[in-house]
Amino acid sequence: MVETIYGCKWSLTVYQLLASGINRPGEMVRSVEGLTTKVLNQCLKRNTEFGILERISYNEVPPRVEYKVTEFGEKFMSVLDELENLQRAIENKI
Repeated sequence: MVETIYGCKWSLTVYQLLASGINRPGEMVRSVEGLTTKVLNQCLKRNTEFGILERISYNEVPPRVEYKVTEFGEKFMSVLDELENLQRAIENKI
């Protein structure tokens, strides 16, 4: 799971967008140059299947979908943050 998520360059971007309050797919695509709807949907689906994100669908016309980080997702992201800190520490020693 970690390899799949960390290997997808857009997952980390999606986490940053969610942290900044952008939780709708259309907003995400408009906010990041180079991010396509197809790639975003694959990324969101994968993260939802792993239980990192939760998909919230509202019964409205037009349909509205939002994503939020789950409790497990918060724990997972803290692990990723620690991996980044470790990587920086290694780079500083070299």
